[in-house]
Amino acid sequence: MSGQRIVAQFEIPYRACLDGDGVPLGALPAWVDDAELLRHMYRMMVRARTFDTKAVNLQRTGKLGTYPSCLGHEAAHVGVGAAMHADDVLFTVYREIGTKFWRGVDMLDILLYWGGDERGTRYQRSPQDFPFCVPIGSQMPHAAGAALAIQIRDQRRCAVAFIGDGGTSQGAFYEAINFAGVRSLPLVCVIVNNRWAISVPVVAQTAAQTLAQKAIAAGIPALQVDGNDLLVVRDAVGDAVERARAGGGPTIIEALTYRLSDHTTSDDATRYRSAEELAAAHRLEPIARMRKFLQSRGLWAQADEDGLRAACSEEVEAAVKQYLATPKQSTDAMFDYVYAQLTPALRAQRDEARRYAALAH
Repeated sequence: MSGQRIVAQFEIPYRACLDGDGVPLGALPAWVDDAELLRHMYRMMVRARTFDTKAVNLQRTGKLGTYPSCLGHEAAHVGVGAAMHADDVLFTVYREIGTKFWRGVDMLDILLYWGGDERGTRYQRSPQDFPFCVPIGSQMPHAAGAALAIQIRDQRRCAVAFIGDGGTSQGAFYEAINFAGVRSLPLVCVIVNNRWAISVPVVAQTAAQTLAQKAIAAGIPALQVDGNDLLVVRDAVGDAVERARAGGGPTIIEALTYRLSDHTTSDDATRYRSAEELAAAHRLEPIARMRKFLQSRGLWAQADEDGLRAACSEEVEAAVKQYLATPKQSTDAMFDYVYAQLTPALRAQRDEARRYAALAH
């Protein structure tokens, strides 16, 4: 056509460090020579999975509320946590227990939260981190706002936000990344693409080849990584964090993984995905892959594995015991932090809740 020319072109790179069997695909980042860091990251993945298994069991026995398993997401979660600095600010969705554990959140806090106790959101070791966000996508504007505050204060920090594949279909996601791009905010967004937004597959959500390319419209650099590869998650997010902290602006990283569990304990994934698909995903799961890599380098043995699993089980059981022994909150807790002064309607609701609580005793 006369007068036509290409005004812009874009690419989305893909990165991975290990194949599905834990074999390096090429030269590894220099930090991988830190054997103790590698072992620590692996321990944290196993710790998260041990806790996750117990939490599902607690829900099934009526001792915990609806719970979203993180089975299969451990590399994406621990890799992000390992890449962050202590003073960065974390915004999660509702699965990222591995990231929270890395940043010092207690198992008791996680149990309290999913048991309906808001005291579980007061993180002693990382008080700047935000609690789980159950509404889909609403953490993204919050993260952009925190990044703006960091920028205004001229601090060398950044905000790191998780979002799921389904969350990228929300308007709040686009609004946040557009703002981050315009203001060159210190924001790192990690899209955890686990292929299913509850029962909706990614192909039914978008015609885009990748979710990472959604960053292009916001003028933000983006890439896609193997989200089951702990090494590449830690490395890619680490690069993005350092760039943001140095004033280089935002980055969006799409981490390809798979939700090996039901969406939550109220879901039945067998209704919408095949056993064959699930079995194929299990063959690429992150913990076995990282264990093979460590073993190939002489950094892990069966005795290490046995000791770790025993220690994790003991720690989880101790946290559960503490959780079950924690006195329940008063029903007033539902109203204490809504307004400085309760409205007449809420005062009436509080009084009604008190009457029901008295009857229960």
